[in-house]
Amino acid sequence: MRNFLLGALLAAFIALSITYLISHFKTQKTEIQSSDLILDQIKNVGKLIVTEGHFSEVITYKDAKKYYLDILTAEKKAIVVVNASVTVSYDLSKIKHAMDRDNKTLTITSIPEAEININPDIKYHDLEEDFFNQFNPQDHNRIRKEVIRQLNEKIEASTLKSNAENRLISELQKIYILTNSLGWKLVYKENAVTKTEQLVL
Repeated sequence: MRNFLLGALLAAFIALSITYLISHFKTQKTEIQSSDLILDQIKNVGKLIVTEGHFSEVITYKDAKKYYLDILTAEKKAIVVVNASVTVSYDLSKIKHAMDRDNKTLTITSIPEAEININPDIKYHDLEEDFFNQFNPQDHNRIRKEVIRQLNEKIEASTLKSNAENRLISELQKIYILTNSLGWKLVYKENAVTKTEQLVL
């Protein structure tokens, strides 16, 4: 009888140990799978977001040089028509993050800055120049710089950058939704994210 009780206790102990080990292994496996899912989501988000826009500009360029004690003036001028394609992009493969599996915390440490690319198509109309003041490469460089300056002002006043930011935030929300559904915490700008409205640049 005594041997039977010892055998039963030993069998129960072994069964409990096996159950604990299986449960612990499943928990670890679930946590690893959760972190792998989050990493996969970050990789899927890690793509290039591009927002495109088109702008037109007309610039009148003038330049005058004086000769012979400012008696004679040599002028040159042109009407410059610009059609530009502009892209605002975020390379999300450059997102930096840290993962704490023990505390189930994903921290976004850095988001890349927007990259603005301006590709202007510059055409000259009504080109007028004097024999003593002709167009040269420096003029074309000055015109190009002025074109880029004015286009940058138009871009800032437009919705192009805000549209690109909205697309970026939409991608970040996917990460938040996944971490939240798996019981993880998302930290951004040193604060725990509890709602999608906190994901602002």
